[in-house]
Amino acid sequence: MTYARDDIVAEAQRWIGTPYHHQASLCGIGTDCLGLVRGVWRALYGTEAEAVPAYARDWAEATGRESMLAAARRHMIERDRTAAAPGDVLVFRYRAYAVAKHVAILSGPATMIHAIEGRAVTEVPFGAWWRRHLVAVFSFPGIAC
Repeated sequence: MTYARDDIVAEAQRWIGTPYHHQASLCGIGTDCLGLVRGVWRALYGTEAEAVPAYARDWAEATGRESMLAAARRHMIERDRTAAAPGDVLVFRYRAYAVAKHVAILSGPATMIHAIEGRAVTEVPFGAWWRRHLVAVFSFPGIAC
């Protein structure tokens, strides 16, 4: 199947207002950042990309493994960071030498949709701080460019 980038953005926007809930992925009920991307994936493809093991809030720091990047590389198409387009998944590091552990969906040239602890899913500026912490960009498979 082929999907338009607008379809991805529209699905991500449908999640706006969903409360933050660690490890959840239910639109309108609760989600974390990974759950948002998982939910958009399910809306497009009808199933999970892979089973997600339980994870603690500090999972990335505890293991030191790039689990999020590895999973994205297994299921999505990596793009040049400067070529990010609406509908792409953005992967971030909170600190320069930490593992990547936050994701968002680019919703416009300067906006992104994400879930972050303490807030509901929201659309925010993809500003300088986020751009500095951007590690990788991925497209969902089957996107019409």
